[in-house]
Amino acid sequence: MQPLGKYIVIIGVIVVVIGLIVWLAGDKLNWFGNLPGDIRVERRNFRFYMPITTMILLSLLLSLLLWVFRRFF
Repeated sequence: MQPLGKYIVIIGVIVVVIGLIVWLAGDKLNWFGNLPGDIRVERRNFRFYMPITTMILLSLLLSLLLWVFRRFF
């Protein structure tokens, strides 16, 4: 049961670090979610947003990070 607790603490620290980055650099990340290829439809009583390009970019970044993590650990 100890390894599970260790992993939960590590995940918590990672979430806190990501939260601090977004909080401190949030005004510099306004391009994120507004990339070419993201679908946005806004009408009078309707709003639809589908961030296709942003999710592909995020998926590639997370895949690369997990690959590096598995490679070295």
